[in-house]
Amino acid sequence: MEVTEVIPAVHTKKQTQSFSVGRLGGRALLWLFLLITALLIVFPVVVTFLGSFMSNLEITKGGKIFPSSWHFENYKEAWVQANFARFTWNSLFLSGATTIGVLTVASMAAYVVDRIKFPGKAIYVAIQASTMFISIGAVVIRPQFELMVKLHLNTSLWGVVLILVSGHAYIFFILLSFLQGISRELDEAARIDGCSNAGIFWRIILPLMRPGLGVGALFTFCGAWNEYLRPLVFTMTNPKLQTLTVGLSYLRYGSSAAVQTHYMLAGACLSILPLLLVYMIANRSFMQMTAGSLKG
Repeated sequence: MEVTEVIPAVHTKKQTQSFSVGRLGGRALLWLFLLITALLIVFPVVVTFLGSFMSNLEITKGGKIFPSSWHFENYKEAWVQANFARFTWNSLFLSGATTIGVLTVASMAAYVVDRIKFPGKAIYVAIQASTMFISIGAVVIRPQFELMVKLHLNTSLWGVVLILVSGHAYIFFILLSFLQGISRELDEAARIDGCSNAGIFWRIILPLMRPGLGVGALFTFCGAWNEYLRPLVFTMTNPKLQTLTVGLSYLRYGSSAAVQTHYMLAGACLSILPLLLVYMIANRSFMQMTAGSLKG
């Protein structure tokens, strides 16, 4: 009896040890994969940042990551040559107005679709999905421009804002999925107190949607900030309205037609700063949204 009891115990102990070793090996492989992925993502950003302090000749020669001498004046020249003050304001206006417009339209649409019954709801959702999954890129630039000509918005950034706000399907589905997790009992209690649909949306639903709105604001702001083709087309006749992404192209060539790579890298680093600031502001909402989806 003693021998038969000892053998299963030893066998179980070996199984436990092999399982723990295999689990540690799996975690090590996972962390190795995540580390390699992080390095691949961060490395171009680090090279760009360090290259912004190099001279143009040093960048052209290549072979170096760290600058031999730090040229902090690159940022000053990039700021002056590309007229960063005006172009940054234009980009902030475009991104801010687009973010406010998209969040307003998408949140209202998500509330109506989730809480109110109306004919054609399935068709409306299908149209929203089709605008998100069917992308034809630059093909729609001409009809969009002609439409803005008829609305007399072809020479201002408001036309670009209107076009970007109309493409709110992605944010609509994010807010719709978040709204479905909010209890309908709150609506019923507010309706018993005499609150209308509009009052329920503004006073109850909208404050509870802050994490979803934060994530939507982050994605919308970054997308509008990085928009290049539409601001370029709509501001050809008025260069003072061009955004920062368009203005960076002015740093490519100097007065002698030489490529100014060091100024372009400095300008790219400057253009990233507002995106980092927006991410830090919306990071808490993003983490709350992620934690909520993991719990579900």
